[in-house]
Amino acid sequence: METVEDIVIVGAGIAGLTTALGLHRLGLRSLVLESWSDLRVTGFAFLNWTNAWKALDALGIGDSLRQNHQELTGAVASSIVSGLPLSEMSFQVKAKHGYHEDRCVRRMVLLETLAKGLPPGTIRFCSKVVSIEEAGHFKLVHLADGSILKTKVLIGCDGVNSVVAKMLGIQRPTFTGRCAARGIAEFPDGHNFEPKFMQFSGNGFRSGFIPCDQNNVYWFFTYSSSNKNKDTGEEDDQLKLKQFVLRNLGSVPKDWVDVVEKLN
Repeated sequence: METVEDIVIVGAGIAGLTTALGLHRLGLRSLVLESWSDLRVTGFAFLNWTNAWKALDALGIGDSLRQNHQELTGAVASSIVSGLPLSEMSFQVKAKHGYHEDRCVRRMVLLETLAKGLPPGTIRFCSKVVSIEEAGHFKLVHLADGSILKTKVLIGCDGVNSVVAKMLGIQRPTFTGRCAARGIAEFPDGHNFEPKFMQFSGNGFRSGFIPCDQNNVYWFFTYSSSNKNKDTGEEDDQLKLKQFVLRNLGSVPKDWVDVVEKLN
């Protein structure tokens, strides 16, 4: 069966839902296709800087997200070797273009907030795109269930393995040689960390710890693939990956090490 849609967006991640909500604010209807059965998240959280908050305000969801995420007061960069601070930046000092606004936003909270702002029926789950073909000024989007969508505008927000990018002839992304482990540590009774972005680097490793709110702390650990034996199977085993991170945190203060230890 073939149906016609003015605008089809492939992928119900942050990019896809943000695009759909932006179009909705302009009075344009779109259909978002998602291969999974519900909203899914990778990466746990990320740091939103000042310009990102301006974009979220333009979408009409900035204030809602601010209520759930603590504003950061600054960033501190330290040595993973000595543990000593190397530099510090305040987010409370007025910069050339005004004051900073920085918060660590939980991805699922952002996705759910974006989805809540869309009209019912905008997101179609369990809709995997298998192929795309040209039909004059239209694109025919073939789904795994055998149905076909005919659309004037097709927007690809479907990640590194994008079917839309493949149709356009865009080359697959190249591996940069950097890998990352990430997580969220939950503190039901609250934590005592300052609202700062703490970074530690050295020996080819970089780690960071950022409070999202009074009960959740986001952490990440990045490393070069040359610093890790690919044959250990650690990347596919969460316990082994956690132990790899703990072995290489260096002189990171114990309170931050405990954040990683807190994960099951």
